[in-house]
Order: sequence, then C-alpha cells, then structure tokens
Amino acid sequence: MADDVWLVVGLGNPGPSYARTRHNIGHLVADELAARTGAKWKQSKQVKAEVIETRISGLRTVLAKPRAYMNESGGPVSGLLKFFKLDPANLVIVHDELDIDFGVLRCKFGGGDNGHNGLKSLRKSLGTGEYYRVRFGVGRPPGRQAPADFVLNEFSAAERKDLPFAVDRTADAVESLLTDGLESTQGKYNS
Repeated sequence: MADDVWLVVGLGNPGPSYARTRHNIGHLVADELAARTGAKWKQSKQVKAEVIETRISGLRTVLAKPRAYMNESGGPVSGLLKFFKLDPANLVIVHDELDIDFGVLRCKFGGGDNGHNGLKSLRKSLGTGEYYRVRFGVGRPPGRQAPADFVLNEFSAAERKDLPFAVDRTADAVESLLTDGLESTQGKYNS
C-alpha cells in the first residue's frame, strides 16, 4: 500500500447546521486528519468538494469533504477519483453507521450500502462498492425515532464527552489503514 496515492473522503452534509450531527462524523474525522498535517482546506475548482493535498504518515494523500448533501456524495467523489486519476481501490470513505454502537469502529473493504444514502450515491456514481470503509458507529435511534432524524441530530451530551477521543481514534484507524493495511488495522481497531 505504501507506494500509492490515497483519496480519503469524510462523508457529511455541508453547512453549519449539520456540522455537529451524527451524519457528519466523516467531516469531523477529515478535519482531525487535516489538523494533524497542518494543511488548510481549499475549495476544489474541478469538483464540489473541499480538498487538501498532503502526506499522511509519509504517503501522498488527498483529503476531501464533498460539498454536496449526503445523498449526492457520489458525484464529487467520482469527480475526485477522475481528477486525481485514482482507482476506487485507493479510496477510503469515513462514514456513520447505525448498526454499530456509538464510537465502535469497523474497517472493511467493499460491501453493500446497508441503507446509507451516501454509500448508495457512491455506488451509483462509481459503479462499484469496492473501496475501503472506516465505519463509525452512531447506534440505533431510540424508540420509534426515524433513522434519518436520528443521524441529522447532534450527538447526545454523553456522546459529546467521548467524541474528541472517538474522532482521534478514528483518524488513527485511517492512518493505520493507509500504512499498515486492512488486516492489521482491523486487528487493532475493529471492536
């Protein structure tokens, strides 16, 4: 994996009203990775995304946050892959996952969309689901709350206390995936 250029995309929704919601965990992790490199986000002129070209653990990496709503993420991600001449096998998507408890991570390659609108959009635009995923558990909604409402709400007070640690750990998992590969990362971070 060490010789490749990587595209790491944090999924989320644009705008301040969504900034601290469960659905924007990908943006929070991308911001943490950006902070670690000291680089600043720039609006891409080619696609609807904020982009940083940097190095993570010595590897050429493009960090990105699509500036489209979650269910339209595929277009910007597809555009970034084309612009940087990358294959989906060099793509890492960081996203929220309802079927995993809060803060639990699962890293994998490929798979279905599990009802996630961002992943559905990616599959439609890329024509494949064969890319790396760092899935951050946000848990199931309480009672009869609709999943869409749940992920568009902010984290609970208890979750917010643990959120900085969880975001930091997720960024560590992304770095591990790039440098150590999937199997090693799964052994360290999959709970």
